Amino acid sequence: MLFSSSSIMPNKKAMEAVEALFERYRLLASRRSKGHIDFDSEVMKGLQIVDAGLDGSVTFELLMSSNFSNLNNVMHGGAAGVIFDMATTSALCPIARPNYWQFMGGVTRSLNISYLKAVPIGVKVRLRSHVVSVGKQMAMIRGEMTSLDGKVTYCTAEHHKVNTQVLPEHSEARIPWDDEFDREWNAKSNL
Repeated sequence: MLFSSSSIMPNKKAMEAVEALFERYRLLASRRSKGHIDFDSEVMKGLQIVDAGLDGSVTFELLMSSNFSNLNNVMHGGAAGVIFDMATTSALCPIARPNYWQFMGGVTRSLNISYLKAVPIGVKVRLRSHVVSVGKQMAMIRGEMTSLDGKVTYCTAEHHKVNTQVLPEHSEARIPWDDEFDREWNAKSNL
C-alpha cells in the first residue's frame, strides 16, 4: 500500500478545492454540443470524493461499471489510464494557487501503471492519490487503486504532469469556488 489511511486527514478546504474541479468540469461539459461525450466523462461522473488534504492528497471511491470492462469482464487497462489520469490530477487542486496548477493541472507527460490484479466489474474500488513532487512546471503524483478494505491492491500509478496555461474558455467558466479562491489569494498578496 502506498499510503496509509491515517496520512490523509479530513480537511474541508481541500475537499472543496477538489469538488470545485468537478463542478467546473460539469459546467464546461454542459457547454459542449448536444451528443458530445468526452472520453473522461464516465470517470468524472463516477468518482466520489471521500477525503482530501492540503498536502496534495485525495481519496475517491469508484464503482467499476461495465463501461470500464473488457471482454474478460474485468477492468480494461486503458480504463485504468483515464481513471488514474483524472484521480491523480485532482490531487493538485488543494495546492493550486493563481497561475500555479490551476484547473485540470496541465497535461500528462507520462503515466506509468503497474497492473497487479484484475479488477472485477461491479466492485467498488478506492483510489488514493498523493502529490510527491511539484514545482512551477512539473509535478509527479502517485496513485493506487485498492479494494475498499485496502487488502487488495489492484494497480498503482506514477503520473508526471507538465503545467500549462489554462484555456481562456476554462478561465471564463466561473463557479462559486472562484470567488473564494480570488478573495483568499488577493488577501494573501496584500499582506
